Amino acid sequence: MSPQLQLDGFIDRFTPDVAAQARRVLARMQARLPGAVQLVYDNYNALAIGFAPLRKPSTAVMSVAIYPRGVMLYFLTGASLPDPDGLLKGSGTKGRHIPDADESMFDDAPVVALIDAAVARANPPFRSDAQGELVIQSISARQRPRRPAT
Repeated sequence: MSPQLQLDGFIDRFTPDVAAQARRVLARMQARLPGAVQLVYDNYNALAIGFAPLRKPSTAVMSVAIYPRGVMLYFLTGASLPDPDGLLKGSGTKGRHIPDADESMFDDAPVVALIDAAVARANPPFRSDAQGELVIQSISARQRPRRPAT
């Protein structure tokens, strides 16, 4: 099975609303970073898709995390990013996130500035001429339900 078909199957396990939201956010991230390597982790708590300039996970700067109740945009070095509008949530020493991510936020200047700052810090930098790639990194044997309890 191709990586794209696998990712589609992972996303399909969420509610239709969350799955549609995730696909829209991923499409905007892919458009913003067309040459990125997308590293997919079907983890215990969430489905996470990291965006990196290389196949090496430590080069990822952002990820889209899909949870049963919604989608979040994670900045892996968000604690050190300039965030004058206070968009980033979390209290970790490194990462921060924007909860309830949707495709419209990619048109908001403060979000664009955060994305630009994160991408500018990528080491190595993202290459505009790179061929994008989708890589299934891991699939957890045990997972929480992908749909919220009713």
